[in-house]
Amino acid sequence: MYAIIQTGGKEYKVSPGDVIRVEKLPGVEGSRVEFNRVFAVRKEKLNVGSPLVADAKVTGTILRNARAPKVRVLKYKRKKQYRRTLGHRQAFSEVKINAIVTGAN
Repeated sequence: MYAIIQTGGKEYKVSPGDVIRVEKLPGVEGSRVEFNRVFAVRKEKLNVGSPLVADAKVTGTILRNARAPKVRVLKYKRKKQYRRTLGHRQAFSEVKINAIVTGAN
């Protein structure tokens, strides 16, 4: 059993028990989240929405909110003495998928 969901502008293929890393979600560690944008669900057969599957949702629990390692960005122009360094740490949430609920349940 799996579902294809969208959150944070990205799509994820998830199954119950999976731990996924998504864009930071509002909520604290241990709180429950629901993903209502479900594009496809497969139990016995594949159910594809147009664009979303009706009455389908995926529930999960936030395990932790954290930030990824720093990504360093260097801008450089040779012979011009131009050098700039930037850094970025992306915030994320780790979510454990609990259940995939459809209207047929």
